[in-house]
Amino acid sequence: MFTLHQQLAADTVALGTRPLCRVLLMKDRRFPWLVLVPQRPDIREIHQLSAVDRAVLIEEIADTAAAMEKLYQAHKMNVAALGNQVPQLHVHVIARFTADPAWPTPIWGQGTPAPYGEDELAATSARIRSALRL
Repeated sequence: MFTLHQQLAADTVALGTRPLCRVLLMKDRRFPWLVLVPQRPDIREIHQLSAVDRAVLIEEIADTAAAMEKLYQAHKMNVAALGNQVPQLHVHVIARFTADPAWPTPIWGQGTPAPYGEDELAATSARIRSALRL
């Protein structure tokens, strides 16, 4: 049975689900930042997914990145599956801009996360859900 890791649950807001992944919005307004979590129990690495699930994952990543790029007019899309702090397999999809606070370095460890206000979170969530057809 799939259970979302407690750290991912604490750091994100659930936006919806795709055929394989739960789609989460990171609670950091500095970056348009989604996290895709394959809804499979006890998976830490991409290679542990079945061949079918790996194919679905790459399509969900590509579709999500394309929608975020279009929605935010991003300069670059960053996609990463690190798992150093949270062992559950999850994939970060982040819209980047030459003027963002971490450019051109990776966003991890850069500054302090800036939380969304309640209205901004609701509006951002609605825009992303619409763009992703969730």
